Amino acid sequence: MAKRMHAAQTIDSPYAGGLKISLTSSLGQIPVAGATVTISITGQPGSIIERLTTDDSGQTPLVELPAPALEYSMEPSEVRPYSEYDISVEAPGYEPVVVEASEVLPDVTSLQPISMIPEQEPGREEDIFIPDHTLYGDYPPKIPEAEIKPMDETGEIVLSRVVIPEYVVVHDGVPSDSTAPNYYVRYADYIKNVVSSEIYATWPENTLYANTLAIMSFTLNRVYTEWYRSQGYNFTITSSTAYDQKWIYGRNIYENINLLVDTIFANFLSRPGVRQPILTSYCDGKRVTCSGLSQWGSKFLGDEGYSAIDIIHYYYGSDMYINTAEAISGIPSSWPGYDLTIGSRGQKVYQLQEQLNRIRQNYPALPYVNPDGIYGQQTANAVRAFQQVFDLPATGVTDYPTWYQISRIYVGVSRIAEPD
Repeated sequence: MAKRMHAAQTIDSPYAGGLKISLTSSLGQIPVAGATVTISITGQPGSIIERLTTDDSGQTPLVELPAPALEYSMEPSEVRPYSEYDISVEAPGYEPVVVEASEVLPDVTSLQPISMIPEQEPGREEDIFIPDHTLYGDYPPKIPEAEIKPMDETGEIVLSRVVIPEYVVVHDGVPSDSTAPNYYVRYADYIKNVVSSEIYATWPENTLYANTLAIMSFTLNRVYTEWYRSQGYNFTITSSTAYDQKWIYGRNIYENINLLVDTIFANFLSRPGVRQPILTSYCDGKRVTCSGLSQWGSKFLGDEGYSAIDIIHYYYGSDMYINTAEAISGIPSSWPGYDLTIGSRGQKVYQLQEQLNRIRQNYPALPYVNPDGIYGQQTANAVRAFQQVFDLPATGVTDYPTWYQISRIYVGVSRIAEPD
């Protein structure tokens, strides 16, 4: 493709982005320690830049890698605004894995999760290829749809309230392609993947917030209306930009998007008197225009100091508002409604301590906590260690994103031991 920037230009760049790689077993939330991770420039297999080893949490150290100039991601450009790196992984007892074209943007940290297949587990070995970002590559434009779905014509049973699902089933192709695989993806992980695929993590925070709201609302409309299941399909949503939004199997996400989604994952967009989340259309706003949010336009509004809700109102009208789901699936207990910190006491603290101790069995970097229901320095230290491992601000305070991330990881490690 003529518009691609040559890798040599990237290596000479004074700009850099961070990359951190996390390895877990495909059998569950089991970190893969002691793996050898090799990073090279995509298209130049002999150009090894880094050779790393994963720690007890299955993670590499954070490394800084050359990236293009920041300006290329700040306005539409013929120059690819991110560097591409290949990541090769070898670990005793696991099949080797290669991730091709992991995307590194300047001035942000990229988080690359990799699932390792045990050698004894039957199944095909697969390498992962990350295609062009949607703002850079060529993808089909979205087929226009009504933002509110008629739900009283088919007689189908739909949800009575908006619930954040534990998983969505992503069909990796157009709806009619029966050969395309289906993937079970945790809801928050799905949103992080789509946001990282659809917009650039270098954009203003309020722009990221507004676009994430649109992506979550679109997704929850598909969940709430059971849009594909009502048509006889066995999935929640597709990865096709023509029908839904871009999701890329195995791709990297970005640290700021990771935290943003963990902070607002229960939100969606509503209109007065409408129960279902709004199917919020959006497009890049340059190559393709649509009746909804313009991604590049929202970036420029963010530059002008517009808040996330101001951006939403600009594109969807002043009656659109941010709503919060009534229920979250797949967690042991809801957030207490306030931060837990030193001096906090009670059942929620006890539950937190028990969960941290169970997670510690898989992630020994977490210190042991005496489960006494009192949030002392020992508990704060364990929470801080958890936050460091799972890419949250290491405050030692159990805030909303920390509570739910602990819940998700606890559920993940607990399920490993469950019989089929």
